[in-house]
Amino acid sequence: MLKLLNVSKRRNRFLLDDISVELQGGYIMGLIGENGAGKTTLLELIAGLLSADKGRILVEGLSLAEEEAAVKQEIGVVFHGDMFDIHDTLLRNVRRYGRFYQNYEEGIWQKYAALFGLDGKKRYGRLSKGEKLKFALAFALSHQPKLLLLDEPAANFDKDFRQIFRKVLREYVAGGENTVILSTHLTSDLDMLADYLLFIKGGRQLLYGDIESIREGFRMAAGEEYKLKLMKDRIIHMESGAFGARALVRNTGRPFDAALKVWEPSMEELMYFMEKGEG
Repeated sequence: MLKLLNVSKRRNRFLLDDISVELQGGYIMGLIGENGAGKTTLLELIAGLLSADKGRILVEGLSLAEEEAAVKQEIGVVFHGDMFDIHDTLLRNVRRYGRFYQNYEEGIWQKYAALFGLDGKKRYGRLSKGEKLKFALAFALSHQPKLLLLDEPAANFDKDFRQIFRKVLREYVAGGENTVILSTHLTSDLDMLADYLLFIKGGRQLLYGDIESIREGFRMAAGEEYKLKLMKDRIIHMESGAFGARALVRNTGRPFDAALKVWEPSMEELMYFMEKGEG
């Protein structure tokens, strides 16, 4: 379980401001927002790589600020960059860093290494970017964390491995005890994996909730621009073209003009129009 209570962090001129989330075990939360929105900063705060300026972060009921060592035992991370010794083999890296985790099991790493096509005798520094992320995922799973933090790994995976990746994450949360936060720009991952969604824009929490409730709260509408503008108090963002206009609008329960085409937004439409809109 993860709980964020009014978490804020300033990094130079950027402010991640007042983020609050409560996520139970057994669920996957998609973390979305344009580049620079604050997604990586938030993940680094939860991982304990940065300290919050204000607010509280609790994992499995433990405060990160007050019980950092115990909390970090419960967190697995898959971040970009060289997280391991580039001169050592994968197996040596696993054994070196695995000893810091109470629940580390080499057999679990071996299982995922085989599934991911990783050779334990290969040097970490010779891995491709995608292979490094696969290795980080296998290592994170090997110490059996309650919370898994993933910072846009899937963009570096091919289509075949993305299917394996999705299956592994679904199995990881299936028991109802573990939680995943997945930062991604791939709407296919969100459609297939995410139970909850946190949308950050300019460091602010724009939207948070379960996927079905969020989708129910919005509609796409298309038609003549003047008819859409009659709903200006509900419009998130509108775009006009040669054949009319389309907009993301809040679904307040009020009826739509019969001349408009109205549909539930796809995840791609929701992300695009929310990023463009004022929110």
